[in-house]
Amino acid sequence: MLRYHSYDIVFREVPGEVTLAISLSNCPHRCPGCHSPYLQSDLGEELDEAVVGGLLDRYGQALTCVCFMGGDADPELVQQLALFVRARTGSRLKTAWYSGKAAIPDGISVKSFDYIKLGPYVEKLGGLDSPHTNQRFYKVDMQGQLTLYHYTCFAK
Repeated sequence: MLRYHSYDIVFREVPGEVTLAISLSNCPHRCPGCHSPYLQSDLGEELDEAVVGGLLDRYGQALTCVCFMGGDADPELVQQLALFVRARTGSRLKTAWYSGKAAIPDGISVKSFDYIKLGPYVEKLGGLDSPHTNQRFYKVDMQGQLTLYHYTCFAK
């Protein structure tokens, strides 16, 4: 089961997109210096298709993307919800996943997403807005090829 703590409409997490960012809890990574350590706890409400559908009904016309921020404790469910977003919107909305994993987990198809961020947060290297970051943000094309976005897309 996935739980979410909060959501917001954001403009920086996915370059060029108006994104509904859903913050998922129960993060297994425990990265030192994490900007949201409270998301390491199993807190919040259950996130399922009914909840996502309600958010799409409420905000969908204002959005171009839905981003699942976390969910590494249950990648299969994140993928299922991304596919639900596509099916529900006729692929009008793009999907993104911010994962702290170093690689795509077995059984997960990159084609389920339009964007994927991979890599745990390493405080001394910084986040996506740092030229030294270990994290990588990719755009996924229809063939499942990944194109790396440069950190300058996220610079403040």
